[in-house]
Order: sequence, then C-alpha cells, then structure tokens
Amino acid sequence: MFDKILIANRGEIACRVIKTAKRMGIKTVAVFSDADRNALHVKMADEAVNIGPPPANQSYIDIDKVIAAVKETNAKAVHPGYGFLSENSKFAKALADIGVIFVGPPENAIESMGDKITSKKIAQEAGVNTVPGYMGVINDYDEALRISKEIGYPVMIKASAGGGGKGMRIAWNDTEVKEGFQSSKNEAAGSFGDDRIFIEKFVTQPRHIEIQILADSKGNCIYLGERECSIQRRNQKVVEEAPSSFLDEKTRKEMGEQACKLAKAVGYSSAGTVEFIVDKDKNFFFLEMNTRLQVEHPVTELITNIDLVEQMILVAAGKRLSITQKDVKLTGWAMESRLYAEDPYRNFLPSIGRLTRYRPPAEIQNKNFIVRNDTGVYEGGEISMYYDPMIAKLCTWAPNRAEAIEQMRIALDRFEVEGIGHNLPFLSAVMDHKKFVSGNITTAFIAEEFSEGFTGVNLNNDKIKQLAACAAAMNRVAEIRRTKVSGRMDNHERRVGDDWVVHIDGKVFPVFVSADTAGANVTFEDGTSIRVSGDWQPGKKLANMSANDDKLVIKIGKLTSGFRMRTRGADLRVLLRTPRQAELSKYMRDKVPPDTSKLLLCPMPGLIVKVDVEVGQEVQEGQPLCTVEAMKMENILRAERKGIVTKINSHVGDSLAVDDVILEFG
Repeated sequence: MFDKILIANRGEIACRVIKTAKRMGIKTVAVFSDADRNALHVKMADEAVNIGPPPANQSYIDIDKVIAAVKETNAKAVHPGYGFLSENSKFAKALADIGVIFVGPPENAIESMGDKITSKKIAQEAGVNTVPGYMGVINDYDEALRISKEIGYPVMIKASAGGGGKGMRIAWNDTEVKEGFQSSKNEAAGSFGDDRIFIEKFVTQPRHIEIQILADSKGNCIYLGERECSIQRRNQKVVEEAPSSFLDEKTRKEMGEQACKLAKAVGYSSAGTVEFIVDKDKNFFFLEMNTRLQVEHPVTELITNIDLVEQMILVAAGKRLSITQKDVKLTGWAMESRLYAEDPYRNFLPSIGRLTRYRPPAEIQNKNFIVRNDTGVYEGGEISMYYDPMIAKLCTWAPNRAEAIEQMRIALDRFEVEGIGHNLPFLSAVMDHKKFVSGNITTAFIAEEFSEGFTGVNLNNDKIKQLAACAAAMNRVAEIRRTKVSGRMDNHERRVGDDWVVHIDGKVFPVFVSADTAGANVTFEDGTSIRVSGDWQPGKKLANMSANDDKLVIKIGKLTSGFRMRTRGADLRVLLRTPRQAELSKYMRDKVPPDTSKLLLCPMPGLIVKVDVEVGQEVQEGQPLCTVEAMKMENILRAERKGIVTKINSHVGDSLAVDDVILEFG
C-alpha cells in the first residue's frame, strides 16, 4: 500500500477522496489553481501545490503541471476524481512512465471506453444493447446535417471525450444541428481539449439508469445495483436515487451482467459506471461507460455500505476484491440532490460570488435515516466562474423511498445558502412534485413539468395559513424584544398588541394572537385557530416551528415590518401590520421597475465569445444575438422580439457581470 496520494482535482470530489485516504492512514496532496488558493480541499490536505492560472486548461488539465506536482511531493499514487484528467489515457500513461500508480482503470480501458465512439463499437461486439447512431467522427456541419437526417430527428450531438453534460445538445431540426454542432465542439475543446463530435438517435421518454461496477486486476467484476438519474437539466443530472423505482430484479440482473461483460471485454479494473437509456417497456440501450468515479456515487455507497473510494485505492494497490456478487445487498433507499450555483428564477443561469452564509444541515447517521453532505466550499469562500457550478451533494438514506424523500425535504429546508443564486428552491419543488413522488419520471421531467421555467413554488392555502400563524407568533416575540431594547420595560411599558394583519402571498389575514409560555394560539377571522410553538428568537436564521402539530423548518430573513420566509421551495415576503397600519397601507403606491425592454442584459457573469449582429441590423424574434461562456458552458442569447440594433456595448473577450448591457435596440 502506498503512503501518499495526490488528488488531481478540486472541490467536493477532492475533499471526498481526502476523507477516505485519511481514514486509511494515507497522506494527501492537493493541487490548486490561483482561483482555488483558499479552497476547502487545499485546507484539508496534508500538502498543497499551486499548478497555475484559473483556466482549467492552464492548471487542472495540464498534464505536465500535475506530473510536476507529483514529482515535487513524491506522491506514490494519484486519484483523478471525476472530470478534468480522470478519463485521459495520456495522463495515466504519463504517471506509469514515472512509476506512479493511477487510481483508476488501465490505460487501454480508459482509451477505449472513454472514447464514446470506440466504446459503442466494443459494446456491440461484446453483445451489449446499443443506441442507433453514427459511430465515426464528424468533421463539419454539412456532414453532421446529412447524418442527422439519415438517423432521423431528434438526435443527440455529443462530444466523444465528453461527460457531465458538457458538449451535448439535442437537435430537433436542421437549424438546431447547425447551432448545436458548433457549440458542442467549442465546449468539448474547452472542457476536454478534444473537439471530436458524434451523433446518435435521441430516445424520447427515456429513463437514465446506470450500473455501478467494481473490478480488480485479477479478473473479478461485480455490479452494485443501479442508480436512476432521470431528473436532468441540459443533460446535467440534478437528482439521483438508488435503486430505481422502475426496474425489476430481472432487468437489474440483465443490465448488471451486460455491464460486467463490457468491463471484462476491455480488461477493466477499478470502479466504473455503465450508463443505459431505458424505455417505457424496460428495453435498455448502452449509452456510455464512465471510466471513473461518478458524481452520484454516494447513493450507491448508502444502499450497499461499500466505500467506493476505498475500493478504488485497494484495487490500485493490487488487492483482490474482498466482495463477491452474492455479498452485494441493496438496503433501503438513497437520494442525492446536487446543489448548484445557478439561479432557478433566471433560467438556471450560473451565479458567482462570495458565500456570505453557508450552513448545511447536520450530518446524521442512525438506523432510521442518514443525512450526508459532500461539499468543497465553506462560508466566506468564493464561487468562481472558471469551474463547474456544483456546490454540494446533499444525500439522504431511509428504509424506503417515501421516507428518503421526506428526509431530503427536511434537509433541503435546513440548508442555508446566501450570497449567490442557487437551486435549493427548485430541488424542494422536485421533492414535492406528484410525478417525482410517484416515481413516474423520465429524462424529460424538467422540460415537461417546468416548460415555462421555474417561477417558484405555490403553497396550498392550508400551508399559507400555517405560515401566517407562525409569522404572527414570531412577530409578537420580536415586538416584545423591541420594547426591551428600547428601555420601555417599566411600570409604563408599551403593551404589545394582540390584533395584527398578516399580508402573505397576496392574501390578507386579520388575526388575534393569544400567547402563553409554551407558544401562542393564532385565531383567524373565520374562527379557525392554529396552535404555534417553536424555537425561533429574533436574529435566528432558521426556525423549527410547529403549527397544529405539523413540523415546519423555515429560513427567516428580517424585513421592515415583517419577514422573508422560505420553506419547501417557496420564497415569501410576509408583512405584519396593526389594523390601523393595514388600513393606511392601501394608499401606498407600488414601485414600478425600470423599463429594460430595449436592452439585452447579460443574464449571468461570463465571457463574451461571439457577437452575431452589428449596429443597424434588424433582428427577428428567436435570432441569436451573442454567446456568453460561463462555468464551462456556452449560452446563446436570442432576441425576444423584432428590433434594430442601435448600439453594441460589449465585444468578444469582454468579461461581464449580471445585468451588464450588451446590446441596445431602437
């Protein structure tokens, strides 16, 4: 066994590997770019080496720089994590050339399986079901268009060396092939240093199910059940679970055996994942093999109680698998929600900045449930525009799917993140969605259920009344505190009133608050009463409340004359007024937002990589205007209506902030 391991990665996966390595008594080395100088993985490792500027192609995927760090620290092995160099056979060879162990599969397995074109050919030869498509490299748009028409729309344009949703586009017509082909090539080149593209048939109404395999160098290979990864946005997984609610034992066994058959065909060793697309009739087709640790590996660990990072390290050290197929038992249900620095209210566009508040829910492990949070950030840290926008992976486990979902709901409500846009509200919306709860999901879930984008969660009337009651009871506590702070608590103290008017979610509730030492009874105009109790005190950001015995976890922000209350994906502005204040508020004018209809504003922090128009040009609705690159993804900004370009304020190479003006229209 080696005594020192270098992690050629960053963020949460680097932290994840460091945890297991330390538990095994192995010293760790972190590498970092200039942007990650103060990152969490740097703080956690025993040693750290700077490997260059922020762009990944000048640091994390620069093989020479990583190799130099290995030599400098005398590391005996390298774990690549996922992304970056994890599926780069040249990197594995470079390590072998200097006698350093690569914690991953053999070079030939990476080369054959990491290349999606070659892997499909090998899968066909091994008797694995494959998706129809063109297996050669496509050189230009004309060839891409011809092949797409031959396959038949819709098609999936994919980067041969890709993964993690980078370099992937669905095209439904000729125009989308033209745009998607070039964007896929650009993203692939930027993320993987390889712009080769191929095209395959896009299976409609599919479920994305993947098989986790584990193999050693002695010819042993086992599968550890499946993960369902059907909740996706822009081909990027958002929610994963294990096992799948869709598979039966027969299909699971067939998929697992085919996955192992493919692994053995290329002499695979280490952890790996074989991804399949499964249609409504349980027909499954090989999609790709990821020759690395998957982002969603924790859900497999939770249902099998097997540490995959530990197994990868043991296999890399030449150990035989101590687990047989008969030893693999799937117990309970696990969920993983990916917390991204993306603003769901702005079409999930990337968000960067400082985490002014970062308080994950407490990690818990007992026989009834588990809460686990894999993260690579901390409060006060920066979210950079240079890397993937994932902040954390929140996981829950419980004996069954319904309980795992409920634990995830609670954990999401307890997760406090401020300073950047993030997708916590959206994740909460998914957990409460009837279709997701039923297990009736496909990879089209987000496109179908949120076709107009995410505008927030609308709570039912009963929940709104509960929150109104909580706000009234909390307001009474805050008012009493204010009287004490003002120094009025004497014989002439100001009495806190019992009658209040709660404005919430467009509704108005006159209430009467009757308090005692254990809580308060909040009575509404219709005569209904809600008993409220909880632990909230002025200044607390998280409230654990009870409303008629229903448990609520609410994030609290202070507003003038009220609160900002966030729970279950809803974000509510709640105002509390005396009856007289409420009466006078009817005469207050609403503030009108500025007119930006003749401006193209940058929707995210990013880099202008292309401008498609010029001054004086007339544009039509839906026409591409420019392309902004952020967090390794290209985003095409289109005209919302017909107009004439009167001014171009930003040009190729400019770095922009949110709402910077790019174009002006007449």
